[in-house]
Order: sequence, then structure tokens, then C-alpha cells
Amino acid sequence: MKFSGSAMIILAAICWGATGGLADILLSKGWDPLVISFYRGAVGLVCFVIWFLLSKIKQRDFSLRLILWSIVAGIGVAGNFTFYFLSIESTSVPIAATLMYTAPLFVLLISFLFRLEKSTWFKWGCIVSVLAGIVLLTEAYDTGSSAVNLIGVATGLGAGLSYALFIFGFKNASENGKPQMVLTLAFVAFCIVLAFFVDVQEATSVFSSSDVGWFVAIGIVGAGLSFALYTIGIERTAPSTASIIAMVKPVTASLFGLVLLGDELAIVQIVGMVIILLTVTTLSFKKGS
Repeated sequence: MKFSGSAMIILAAICWGATGGLADILLSKGWDPLVISFYRGAVGLVCFVIWFLLSKIKQRDFSLRLILWSIVAGIGVAGNFTFYFLSIESTSVPIAATLMYTAPLFVLLISFLFRLEKSTWFKWGCIVSVLAGIVLLTEAYDTGSSAVNLIGVATGLGAGLSYALFIFGFKNASENGKPQMVLTLAFVAFCIVLAFFVDVQEATSVFSSSDVGWFVAIGIVGAGLSFALYTIGIERTAPSTASIIAMVKPVTASLFGLVLLGDELAIVQIVGMVIILLTVTTLSFKKGS
């Protein structure tokens, strides 16, 4: 059972990693990040509705608490998808994926702010370590470097913060309903939120475009299949184990960008990436143990 859970999380992480590459392909074709994000969530919603209708849930009561926390999760995932694609557009898949992996750091800082966790030297050391890794990864120390892009860095970190919001909302909503119920409600909220910002004319043109297959693929791989695999796998896996397995996500995205898309990273940037991944994984492992 534990092995099957780990396998599902690994597959979900691989799907999420590949999503960055699929988004980069669509971005290179001139599609707006908001349109890509919208269809990723919309196709995912269709998958979750089917999963929900086929599930053998006897009680389908939608309590107010379930709905509200699912909306929070939906807003979080909307921000995560959009900021992630904007970061890819401004930087590269490896940098955007690694910056998004800082989500546990934001959870820790919020916990400090609301005094939900006790401040320790180890935790502050992790924060300093991740910040150092970000400086190296983005080459922020070199003001003349073309790799430095404040918008790309800000949106990458925004993706991490939004993912932390999704986790927070999903965790609370799951206490009041099954994952397929939570994900369905969350992605309904997702579509409603993004509908106010997306370019309707460009979004409509997707149906008559030759790229419609890419949009369906990014929705199935990046939302429907990946989220279903992850939510099922996390129920069968210890938190400490899941935190280590989650490291597959940015690694997969980075390899996809480096090997298939031709993205390039300097040695210093790779060192920064490794520092971030190892630090966040160690922090997550400690918290999940």
C-alpha cells in the first residue's frame, strides 16, 4: 500500500514537471499565460467532475465550511498556475519550477507570523539557506546578468505562495469532504476567478486552433491526472516520505527544460537550485516526521 502511494506521488510529480514544458511550448506559440492557465484548470475540472460522479460517495452534503475552504484552495491553485506560467515566460522552466518549490518556506513564515509554530535556529537557518539559493539561482548578485528578471523571480515566488494557500485550503476542506468533492469545488472557483481576467476572444479561438490538443494535454496531465494521483497517493504515504518524493517535481521540470527545450543554466545556478531543493526537502521532512 505504501509503495503504491509513493508511486502515485512520483507519477503526479512527473506530470507536474512535464506541465512546465508543455506550457513553454504554448507560450512559444504566442498564447497568453492566463489562457493557458484557464484551460489547464477547465480541462482538469471536467476530469474531477467525472471522478466525482463515478465515485461511490454515499453522502454528498456540501457544508458551508467545505465550500469556503474549497474556494480558498481554488484561488490558491489559480494563482499558482498563472504565476508559474508567467515566471516561465520571463525566466525559464528550471528557474520557475525551483522558485515554486519554496512553498513550504511561505507556510513556515506564515506560521511564525500567526505564532502557529515556534521559531528555532534550524528553521531560520533553512530560510537563510533558501534565500541564498534563490540569489545563486537567479544570479541576483550580478546586476548586469540577463538572467536577472525581477518579474520572473516575483511571479515564481508568487507561484510558491499561491501553492501554499492551495495546500492550506485543501487541507481544511478535506476535513469536511472527500478529495474529489474538494477538487471539483476548488476548480469551479478556479474557473470563475480566471474568467474575469482571461481574454475571452483569445480563449474562444483555442477551439479552432491547431494547438487545441496541447491545451487538452496540459489540462489532463497538469491538473486532472496529476491532482488525482497526488491526492490518492498522499493518503497512503507518510508525510515525511511524501516531502522527499515531491522533490521529483522541480527536478523533472528542470530536466524537461534543459534536455527538451534547450534551457541553459550556469554552474552557479545549478548550485543554487540544489541548495533550494535540499533545504526545502529537509525542512519538509523534519516537519512531517
